[in-house]
Amino acid sequence: MLLGIAFLPVVASACRSLTGHGWAFTSPLVQHLTLVLAFLGAWLAAREGKLLRLASGELWKNTRVRPWIEGGTAIVSAFVCGLLAFATYDFVLLERELGSTISDLMVSWPLLLAMPTGFLGVGAYLAWKNELPGLGGWLGRGLSLGALAGGWFAGVEEGLLYGQPVGILVGVLLLAALLGAPLFVPLGGIPLLLFISQEIPSMAVSIEMNRLATQPFLPAIPMFTLVGFLLTEGRAPERMLRFFRAFFGWLPGGTAVIATLLCAFFSIFTGGSGVTILALGGLLFQTLKAEGYKSSFALGLMTGSGSLGILLPPALPLILFGIAANVPIDELFVAGILPGAVLILFVCLWGARAGVVSKVERSRFDFREARNAFWEAKFELAAPVIAMMALFSGRATLVETSALTAVYVLCTQLFVHRDVSLSASLWTVLRKCGAVLGGILIILCCAQGLSSYLVDAEIPMRVLEWLRGTVDSPLAFLLCLNLFLLAVGCLLDIYSATFVVVPLILPLSRAYGIDPIHLGILFVANLELGYLTPPVGLNLFLASYRFERPLFAIVKSTLPVFGILAIGVLVITYVPWLTTAFR
Repeated sequence: MLLGIAFLPVVASACRSLTGHGWAFTSPLVQHLTLVLAFLGAWLAAREGKLLRLASGELWKNTRVRPWIEGGTAIVSAFVCGLLAFATYDFVLLERELGSTISDLMVSWPLLLAMPTGFLGVGAYLAWKNELPGLGGWLGRGLSLGALAGGWFAGVEEGLLYGQPVGILVGVLLLAALLGAPLFVPLGGIPLLLFISQEIPSMAVSIEMNRLATQPFLPAIPMFTLVGFLLTEGRAPERMLRFFRAFFGWLPGGTAVIATLLCAFFSIFTGGSGVTILALGGLLFQTLKAEGYKSSFALGLMTGSGSLGILLPPALPLILFGIAANVPIDELFVAGILPGAVLILFVCLWGARAGVVSKVERSRFDFREARNAFWEAKFELAAPVIAMMALFSGRATLVETSALTAVYVLCTQLFVHRDVSLSASLWTVLRKCGAVLGGILIILCCAQGLSSYLVDAEIPMRVLEWLRGTVDSPLAFLLCLNLFLLAVGCLLDIYSATFVVVPLILPLSRAYGIDPIHLGILFVANLELGYLTPPVGLNLFLASYRFERPLFAIVKSTLPVFGILAIGVLVITYVPWLTTAFR
């Protein structure tokens, strides 16, 4: 299915270029296939333990209470899955009754069945993995399966909750999230309960899920994610390492600069999901140590650089902000170039200083080696260039651009470099990519429901009224916004944070005269910094896992790069010219 979503827009774009007529059904069909992919991927993510959770759940991973905590959160999660399954099933029945179609090509309700079956499947997997002590594990499984069925029947009888206070239930979901429940559980369950308590049918959440899943730009997310997985699966990192070493190895701290640039390049496509640290961390960490850098510096550099490229086009966080804020994505791409370059430059300068202090030997520039390295890495280097040329030429939409990039990288890795084989490794890439996408897309769908409730409850307007009486300067507002977003980035992944927080801060920033494009760059930069914020920044836990070091050692090693990036974020905040220079 992932390959089908990739090839269909490319074929449609080619037909439009050749005949002058496009296929009207392509866009809505790809959008609905993305919806199916989201919930099939969620099944896969649940089975492989890839559902996104708050990093705080790792704090008691090796304690005696872990089975009890995980067992309890699994029961709560299964109950919410049952609730969401019925809410989405109710929506499917409505769509079937209305006879909704996909561009008059086919009825849409069979594809929409992916939502209720997806939630039931995820709930069943979570129930089966419940390790609550007792009866050889069957106590936890039985309680979780009972909770899944109970959630479904609670949805059937949701009228009993009309007008009832649900504060305790909301508190339970928040506590479950802090203890390690999948993030989609509170993001989907809380708005569901709040809508029901106000006598609004739970179908309201399902409608918002479907509305997001059929956004015209959403299929670009799985396509660029596939690009990232294809590039990190084979020997592309080694080719890119050789390229950067040939061109920048002669600089002071050359290897550190190379590692920074390489991480920035790959995180453009991996989107700050942690894939960069997991895929490149081992190779670059050992390279830095072999060159004579201290272990603490190498740990800090690799952890801090894991999300360094997410301000550069065509990074996924920029696409997500454009969807959530309804601002032009191509303008966000252009606006992120200079701020992204500033952050990369700051980290490179820190790396150069470390190289000088450690007296790391510098290599000489060799034109022949640089030429050969460039030629070997030409296909990887061309990927972002092709994406930008296709998008800004006006000949392809964002989805077509992402699909073209995915097909291009797939073909080069399959048939040119042969790093990926059609038999085994391609299936491995698609499975890994599908699991990550499922974890991301199910969160986006559920977060859309919470965002809708917050807007309906006029929460942004209430916060604005309070701010106007407290903060009277745009500069002070920007400082408060930075601190708030830093906390958000520490607690939430960038995907759920985008659809929960952006609807709140967008009207506030407009009231203080902040350009929406500037806000988008600020938002992504702060969440990038939040990944490094102790005690629960996502990159800290990923680095602890990848490098097999205690969390405290990782936190200590990242403090210098955290301070450097914080200075960079302040520069981006108070020098708006960086985001508006090319407009």
